[in-house]
Order: sequence, then C-alpha cells, then structure tokens
Amino acid sequence: MLKTALYVRLEAKPGKEDEVEAFLKAGLHIVMEEPATVAWFGLRLGPTTFGIFDAFPDEAGRQAHLSGKVAAALMAQADELFSEPPSIEKVDVLASKLPA
Repeated sequence: MLKTALYVRLEAKPGKEDEVEAFLKAGLHIVMEEPATVAWFGLRLGPTTFGIFDAFPDEAGRQAHLSGKVAAALMAQADELFSEPPSIEKVDVLASKLPA
C-alpha cells in the first residue's frame, strides 16, 4: 500500500520546455531502478509548467528517492532549466488504485 508521495512543480525557463520534457522522459529509466518508487509520473501541466508525482510505501522509500539519482540530476540542472527552484512537497497518500 502506498502511504507517502512527492509532488514536484517545475516552471521551465522560456525556450527550455523541450529540454524539461526530455529530462522527465529520461528520468523514467532511472526510477525504474528504485524498488521503493512504486509509482512515478512526469507531467506537463501547461505550456511551461511541468511536474513529477511519485509514490512510496513508506517514508524510507521516499527518503531513498530524495537521495537518489533523479533528485540529484534535477537539482544539478535546476539553474539551467527552471525559472524558479523546483517546489517539492511531501504529501500523504489517502487512497490509491494501481494495477495488480
């Protein structure tokens, strides 16, 4: 059962939208190696607004993800890709439905 999650909001710098989209698509391959990242979504919310939603069975899984390769890559490229620092919110999962 999923108990914890992250919601990350990303605002691309003008002209960097395609690079942010490519970054999110590439991130999927990295999180596939994280056993505690049960669900991961790269999102486009608008022309320049993107997001990540990922969910974990517990706080240890969430912390492992925050210490992992995608988070490191995100922060390493933040100044280049984003007009403001990524907004990372820790959230609790109240209910979920995933494939069996």
